[in-house]
Amino acid sequence: MRPYGLTVLRLCVGAVFVAHGAQKLFGIWGGAGLNHTSAMLAGLGLPYPFPLAVVLGVTEFAGGILLILGGLTTWVALALAIDMGIAIWKVHYPIGFFLTGSGRGQGYEFALVLLGALICLMLSGSGALSLEDWRSQSAEAKARGRARARKV
Repeated sequence: MRPYGLTVLRLCVGAVFVAHGAQKLFGIWGGAGLNHTSAMLAGLGLPYPFPLAVVLGVTEFAGGILLILGGLTTWVALALAIDMGIAIWKVHYPIGFFLTGSGRGQGYEFALVLLGALICLMLSGSGALSLEDWRSQSAEAKARGRARARKV
């Protein structure tokens, strides 16, 4: 049952990043879209805000899809962990820990949970029901087939 725990974590975290990436890229689900995301990044003092907004949105959207599918999990989780680390540092940390109550925005509580989940996926892999699991099972089956062929 342990591999299924990673599957649940991967699916939930992937869904969160698909939604947030879609908000940044397409402005859906109450999101601001690329222009507002770019303005927010410029307000944080980050260089090249519009290209950075595109990279950020694509990383979150495509990364979330890849997490859901369980493909390239280690690398996608690394990219998204860097995204969350910068979000904590530049956006949420100055506000404080808690999500609510400051009146100035959201603290780093949720971003920290996402960062921890991404590190778990980086260290543990994608779990069951993933492209990576399917590929490894296929490779093992092919290797067993070659071993049987050599015995004959």
